[in-house]
Amino acid sequence: MQPKSPSKARFEDLVTEFNDVDGVTPPRGGAGFGRSALRYRGKIFAMFVRGALVVKLPADRVAVLVAAGHGAHFDANKGTPMREWFATNPDSDPDSATNWSDLAAEALAFARSESGDNGDGGDGGDNSDS
Repeated sequence: MQPKSPSKARFEDLVTEFNDVDGVTPPRGGAGFGRSALRYRGKIFAMFVRGALVVKLPADRVAVLVAAGHGAHFDANKGTPMREWFATNPDSDPDSATNWSDLAAEALAFARSESGDNGDGGDGGDNSDS
């Protein structure tokens, strides 16, 4: 049996961190795309691929992270970079600007915004009387 890689252990810690967040489901395992993914209401927001954390973020945020040299656009081995998906450098420093916990929290917030949920447990709607 091979020892667990440091990046795999980091991702497992991340899964534990987000395990009790309402609407988040842990990786399912098995085979195929998304087997190592954290999901919010069924939509992938973070996953572990080839030793890297891959997160879904707004395209402009991904562009900033890539331009700063923190990682690359994720391409799912299809040769076409995905504009809203960022892959960290596999050997990134846990205390760097690409802290996995912070990136995953940012990706979860983005997933919530896409679903219309503001994260307060409500329906995301406007409760004003106007």
